[in-house]
Amino acid sequence: MEVDEEKVLCYLDKVLEDEDENVFECGDMDLESPLPPGDMDLESPLPPGDMLMTPVHRQFRGDIEKGLEMKKLVLSGFLASEEIYINQLEALLLPMRPLKATATTSQPVLTIQQVETIFYKIQDIFEIHKEFYDALFPHIQQWDEKVAVGHLFQKLASQLGVYKAFVDNYKTAVETAEKCSQANTQFQKISENLKVKGPKDSKDCNTNVTMEALLYKPIDRVTRSTLVLHDLLKHTPKDHPDFPLLQDALRISQNFLSSINEEIDPRRTAVTTPKGEARQLVKDGFLVEVSEGSRKLRHVFLFTDLLLCAKMKKTSAGRHQQYECKWYIPLADLTFQLLDDSDVLPHIQVLPEHEIEEMKTKISVIKSEIQKEKKALKGQSRNVERLRKKMNEQESWLLLHSPTIPFRIHNKHGKSYLFLLSSDYERSEWRESIQKLQRKDLQTCHLSSVELQVLTSSCFKLRTVHNIPVTSNKDDEETPGLYGFLHVIVHSAKGFKESANLYCTLEVDSYGYFVSKAKTRVFRDTTEPQWNEEFEIELEGSQCLRILCYEKCYDKTKLNKDDNEIVDIIMGKGQVQLDPQTVQSKNWHMDVIEMNGIKVEFSMKFTSRDLSLKRTPSKKQSGVFGVKISVVTKRERSKVPYIVRQCIEEVEKRGIDEVGIYRISGVATDIQALKAAFDTNSKDILVMLSDMDINAIAGTLKLYFRELPEPLLTDRLYPAFMEGIALSDPAAKENCMMHLLRSLPDPNLITFLSLLEHLKRVADNEPINKMSLHNLGTVFGPTLLRPSESEVTKGHITLATDIWSHDVMAQVQVLLYYLQHPPISFAELKRNTLYFSTDV
Repeated sequence: MEVDEEKVLCYLDKVLEDEDENVFECGDMDLESPLPPGDMDLESPLPPGDMLMTPVHRQFRGDIEKGLEMKKLVLSGFLASEEIYINQLEALLLPMRPLKATATTSQPVLTIQQVETIFYKIQDIFEIHKEFYDALFPHIQQWDEKVAVGHLFQKLASQLGVYKAFVDNYKTAVETAEKCSQANTQFQKISENLKVKGPKDSKDCNTNVTMEALLYKPIDRVTRSTLVLHDLLKHTPKDHPDFPLLQDALRISQNFLSSINEEIDPRRTAVTTPKGEARQLVKDGFLVEVSEGSRKLRHVFLFTDLLLCAKMKKTSAGRHQQYECKWYIPLADLTFQLLDDSDVLPHIQVLPEHEIEEMKTKISVIKSEIQKEKKALKGQSRNVERLRKKMNEQESWLLLHSPTIPFRIHNKHGKSYLFLLSSDYERSEWRESIQKLQRKDLQTCHLSSVELQVLTSSCFKLRTVHNIPVTSNKDDEETPGLYGFLHVIVHSAKGFKESANLYCTLEVDSYGYFVSKAKTRVFRDTTEPQWNEEFEIELEGSQCLRILCYEKCYDKTKLNKDDNEIVDIIMGKGQVQLDPQTVQSKNWHMDVIEMNGIKVEFSMKFTSRDLSLKRTPSKKQSGVFGVKISVVTKRERSKVPYIVRQCIEEVEKRGIDEVGIYRISGVATDIQALKAAFDTNSKDILVMLSDMDINAIAGTLKLYFRELPEPLLTDRLYPAFMEGIALSDPAAKENCMMHLLRSLPDPNLITFLSLLEHLKRVADNEPINKMSLHNLGTVFGPTLLRPSESEVTKGHITLATDIWSHDVMAQVQVLLYYLQHPPISFAELKRNTLYFSTDV
C-alpha cells in the first residue's frame, strides 16, 4: 500500500500537538505522576491499598470488615491503577504506528530500527494487560465470595518473560530516544508531549507525560503487581481456591524481581563509554563552588572514571531540566596534594554571622506563617504557595552562603577547583569515594565535545540527589524534624588497632546543611577511650545526628594549607536518624554507631522546645539556680550574683580566644557538677573553675540565666521591650530602651550591664573566637528575655512555633540593640531623667 507522506506527517503533528487548554486537574483521581527512572526503588514497600485505592475506598477503608470485602477493595484499587497503566502504554503506542509508517518514506522521522528499539515489546505488554483487565473487570462488577481471580494473576505472572526482554532492552531504548531527540526536533516535540488519557470516570482528563517517564512505567508496574499479590494473599482464606494460585503467582513475580533487581539498579546509574565499558555513577550532590571569587551552586557527579561539575540550565515551561557541564577531571589526573607556600587561596566571600542568623530567623517566621495559613481557610492556598516560594529563595540563599570548610581538588596539569562544604563529614565522604575509585587501574579519559554533551545530558536521569536540600522542597507529609534540645552522652569507643589521642564531634542538620555542635575532650594514648560526656544540643528542624571520631594530631608541621589548620585524622564517621518516637521518650535511648570497624556507644534523649523553655522556680531557696536574683544578691550582700562574677572572670581569663565560646556545648555532667557546687556554696568552687573545660563554665552561666524563675529583664517589662524594639524612629527607640533599663530592679540592671560589657569584650576578639555581637545576641537574647511560664500562659506567646519565630527575633534584637550601644553606665542611667511617665 502506498503511503501518503504528507498525511502521515500531518497526523503525527495533530496527534501530538500541544493541547494545554484541554489539560486540567482531574479532581481526586490520582494519576500516577511520571517519575524519572531514578525515582523508583524496586524494593520500596509501597502499600498498594494506600496508593491505588480510589478516594471512596480510602474514605471508608477504616469501616470495612476484614476478609473478602477487603479483598474486593484491593482488587478494585488495582483495577483502577491497571486502567491508568493501560492508558500510559496506549500513549506510547500512539506515535509508534505513524513513526513506523514514515520510516519507509523519503522523509523519515526515525529509522525502522530506531522505532523498534525504542518501542520494543510495548505492544506485547499492552495486549497482555488489556486481556488481564478485560477478564478481571466483570469479576469485580459481579462480586461475591465465590468469585475466583487467582488464575488471572497466575497467567499474568507466567507472561513476565516479555518484561525480561523489555528490561534487557530498557537502557538501549532510553539512550536511543535521547539521541533521536537531540538529532531531530520533531521527535523531541513528540517525546516531550505525549498525552495520557484519564480513567473513564474522570471526564476524559488528559495529562502531559514525557516518553522517558512512560518507558519506565513497565519496570515500575512489576513491583506494584507483586505488592498487590501480598495484599490479596493477606485477605484470602487459605481454603479459598484462589490461595494456591496467588501464592504461585507471587513466587514467580518475586523470583523475577530478584533476578532483575541486580541488573536494574546499575542500569539506572550507568552510561556506556566510547570503548563500550560501563561508566557508573558512584555519588552525586549539590556543592558550593568558589568560581571567579563568588559562590556558585553546582551539581557534582562522581563517575567511576571522572568527576563532572555541572549547573542546572534554565528551561522553558514544560521542557526537561538539563545540565550544562562546567568542567570535568579524569580521576587518573585528580589529586589532593597540599598547596605550596607560594599558592594562595582565592578570596572567599564570607558573610557576617549575623546575616546568616537573621536569614534563619526569617525562614522560621515564614514556616510559622505557612502553618497558620494551613490551619486557616483552604481558600488561602495561593498565599501558602507564595510563602513557599519565598522560603525556597531564602533557604537556597542560606545553602549558598553558609558553607565555609574548603575542599580543594587539583588537576595534575595545574588547574585547581575549590568547593566549600558545611561539614567535615561531607568532605571526608567525597575524598574517600574518590580515593577508593583511584585504587583501581585508571586510564586518563578524554571526552570529545559530543561525548561530553551526551554524558552531561544523561546526568538528569542518572542523578540520585534530585532536589536542592531545602525544606521547602519536601512534601508536607515528610517529617518536619525536631525543634528543641537533644541530650547526648558519648560513652566510649572500641575497635582501634593502635593507641591514639582520640575525640569525637557531634553534628546535626539544620536548614539543609550540617553544623558541628559539640566536641568531647581528647582521650590520650588509648585504644578504648571512655569519655562518658553529656552534651545538650539545640535542634532546628533536625532529622539526623552524626558522630565523627578523630585522632588528634599535635604535629604542627602537618598543616593543611587549604584551611591553615592542623589536620586531625578522621578515624570513622557514622549517622543515625532522629526518630521522634524513639527519641522523645522520657528515658535515655542507648545506641551504637559502627564506623570502619570502630564502635562508638552513645545515649540520647530529646526535650521539645516548649518544655525546654519553661522557667521552673527552685523549691530550695538556699541555692542560686532557680532563685530570684534579688534574693541571691541580698543573701550574698552583692550587687551581682557570685556565680555571674566568677564565670565571667574565668571566661575572660582563658576563654576569650576559644572558638565558639558560648555557642559550643559544654559537657552536661561538668555543668551539673558546677551547678551543684554553686548551689551548695562549695569551698572547692574556685579549684573546680580553674580545672573545668571553659565551655562547661560558659554553659553554666547560660544555664543560670535560663533557670531564673523570671527573665533577667523581667516579665513585667517584657511587652514594653517588644514594643520598644519595634519603634521606627531612632530617637523614640533610644528614649524608650533607656527608660526600660532604668525601670529594672537594681540587681537585675547591674547584673545585665556587667554581662553586657563582658559580651562586648568577647566580641572584640571575633577574628579569633568567631563570636560576633550578633552571635552572642542570638545565644543570650532568648535566655535573658523569654517570659516565665505564667507569662506564656497569659498570651504573650501561644505556640511553640511562635516561640521560635517572631518572639525570638525580637528578643535577639533587644539584646543586640544594647550590645551595639555605646557604654551604658548605671550611675548615668539613674541620674538622667527623660520625659517619660514612670509607668510602663
